[in-house]
Amino acid sequence: MHNDDPFERARQAQASAIARRRRRAKARPSTAAAVPWRGSPTQRQGRAAETRAGRYLEARGLRLVARNLGCKAGEIDLVVLDGPVLVFVEVRARRDAAFGGAAASVNRGKQARLIQAARYVLPQLARRHFKGRVPACRFDVVSLESGEIDWIRNAFTE
Repeated sequence: MHNDDPFERARQAQASAIARRRRRAKARPSTAAAVPWRGSPTQRQGRAAETRAGRYLEARGLRLVARNLGCKAGEIDLVVLDGPVLVFVEVRARRDAAFGGAAASVNRGKQARLIQAARYVLPQLARRHFKGRVPACRFDVVSLESGEIDWIRNAFTE
């Protein structure tokens, strides 16, 4: 039977697509360990830097809340709790300090994108970790240059 109603055809197409995705999801391996994360060499280096920065902050008493929170505005590398303060952390890694170094690469444009991304994810984080109340927030930068870590607290403000 041919249906001329475009809305009904769209609904049927959506239902069919959902069913296909569910079938594919069942066919995938159930554990993330079965499929290792792949990425470009630069992405792998960035992920390793984020892991190292997260461990560095945890060793100093901060608690890791989330990693790689993305939205249309951008991505926040790490979100940690420093006591009652929610901290959005940008991780930057460079081999050397040429061109101003890692911390200097967090320019005004990048800061604006981080602030936009934080505004986007803050309500969700507030519901999950602060019973809906918006906590005090700050932006930190962790830079890794020549194997050294530099943690810049309150690197910029909104």
